Amino acid sequence: MSGQPADDVVVPHRRGSTHLMHGTRTTGHHFTVPLDHRTSDGETITVFAREYSSLDYDDDATADLPWLLFLQGGPGGRGSRVTQLGGWMKAAAQHFRILMLDQRGTGRSTPADAATLPLRGDAAAQAEYLAHFRADSIVADAELIRRQLVGAPWTVFGQSFGGFCTLTYLSVAPEGMDRALITGGLAPLSGPPDQVYSATYRLVEARNREYFAKYPEDRTTLTRIARHLEAIDERLPTGERLTVARLQMIGSFLGGNTRVDALHFLLEDAFVSTANGQRLSQVFLDAVWAQVSRSSNPLYALLHESIYCQGEASDWSADRVLAQHPQFLPTAEEPLLTGEMVYRWYFDQDPSLVPLRDVADLLAAKADWGSLYDTAQLARNTVPAAAAVYQDDIYVDHDLSMRTARAVKGLQAWETGDFHHDGISDDGEAIFNRLLGMTGWPA
Repeated sequence: MSGQPADDVVVPHRRGSTHLMHGTRTTGHHFTVPLDHRTSDGETITVFAREYSSLDYDDDATADLPWLLFLQGGPGGRGSRVTQLGGWMKAAAQHFRILMLDQRGTGRSTPADAATLPLRGDAAAQAEYLAHFRADSIVADAELIRRQLVGAPWTVFGQSFGGFCTLTYLSVAPEGMDRALITGGLAPLSGPPDQVYSATYRLVEARNREYFAKYPEDRTTLTRIARHLEAIDERLPTGERLTVARLQMIGSFLGGNTRVDALHFLLEDAFVSTANGQRLSQVFLDAVWAQVSRSSNPLYALLHESIYCQGEASDWSADRVLAQHPQFLPTAEEPLLTGEMVYRWYFDQDPSLVPLRDVADLLAAKADWGSLYDTAQLARNTVPAAAAVYQDDIYVDHDLSMRTARAVKGLQAWETGDFHHDGISDDGEAIFNRLLGMTGWPA
């Protein structure tokens, strides 16, 4: 596991401007942190975080509020940009100053993408660099920032991959946490990535069946589009051909409560009559591209399988497990939509990822990933912790999540079928307040 910072390490910190907008106060913060936390005198990178607080509190009252760190989903997801407080942030701002982290490599932190990674050198050098971008390094960044900015323990709220990071935080630096809140993010504490994909293929298939039962005409439309793409060259806005495999990626809509219905509207727009016959509409092609391109978050594709690795290689796990689920193959008679799986062909078909193909292969073959969780520490955990575990989450399996919940002493799990993976986007205020209350707030 990446080394945690020594108690006496002080990181350079630059406070940015404060802005007021729609009842919200925001302040940017730039921190200089070690690339490798095991060698604090080595190379450094910048990590950016934005502070949000409510104008219901004046400056003096805000200064007295405890802090909450939000860890975004991903990997490769930057912190949310909001212009006013709503949802879970509205609820949190009643009690906390919120720090929204741009996890290393994302947003305004030192970037790691197809444009900047070549500065590291060849593919091997780039892969070595990216080995420092997992949850252990993100948590070490957060702990340095807490000591510099806050001092006292803070509340940590993690969504999805952010919940994985929160478990790592509980493992390696529980003294920095006042309480832990997790939504859709209880990761398996051990075992290969294959167990994750074996479960999620089953869940995504069930969600496909549920969706097509609700919108049976969309099954016909999707199959029609697939056959059309096999015969007709249709191009995405970035110029590459849309394949059936990339079309299947619009299954990302299936992970949401309300977003799933937006998939219906997308498929409604598929075809338009032209001088050359029926073709896919530009509206449809643009919307598909927005869902399937990884140009703005390549770390998601590069590191996604590594977030499950501890002492083993992923070896393109989703690709290998796919062989057991032929109904998801593009060549299937009625191909199903896929979920969060990352396939090797992404790095052949997505122009933004093509330059990173060799890097991705090296990361997939890496077998010496360090541990992300300390199961002994989790078993004696004393930090108040609560997690929302969604019964029908197609990205984070309920049964694997509950196995983890039982391994963390004192963690209270709220099992619910009312939400899918993006529950905090649907009713974040209620979910946040419930989890906060489960940890004994107010004390």
